[in-house]
Amino acid sequence: MAYWLFKTEPDTFSIDTLKAQGTSCWEGVRNYQARNLMRDEVKLGDKVFIYHSSCKHVGVAGIATVTREAYPDHHQFDPESPYFDPKSDPDNPRWIMVDVAYQQHLPLISLASIKANPALSDMVLVKRSRLSIQPVTEAQWLAVLAMVNR
Repeated sequence: MAYWLFKTEPDTFSIDTLKAQGTSCWEGVRNYQARNLMRDEVKLGDKVFIYHSSCKHVGVAGIATVTREAYPDHHQFDPESPYFDPKSDPDNPRWIMVDVAYQQHLPLISLASIKANPALSDMVLVKRSRLSIQPVTEAQWLAVLAMVNR
């Protein structure tokens, strides 16, 4: 099992939305590095921090589990979708998605508190925060969870 951090804008899709849906596809990833991580490394049963970004209170908001590995993101073929990609070929899809299931809410663990934690200084979120799908080491996962109890 591996650990991940998936970023989302809560006004578009939040941990509350995921809880209400139970399971959801994680569509709309349009960054090649993030896509490659989802396609090649995100596996069934992996744990995911759901991270709220581009909002007033950014941070880790909850936990999900990967329930389906990479498959073509059907939105890339829909001209009505904001994720439409006219250059993507159905015979060789450019973009993929995974499915995740809600596990639990967490009290928001802010980006500022994550950056202030020395145990997380090497976390991708701290070093290259713009990537929407990020690996998290087991030690980092446990350090973030330990912050909940503080």
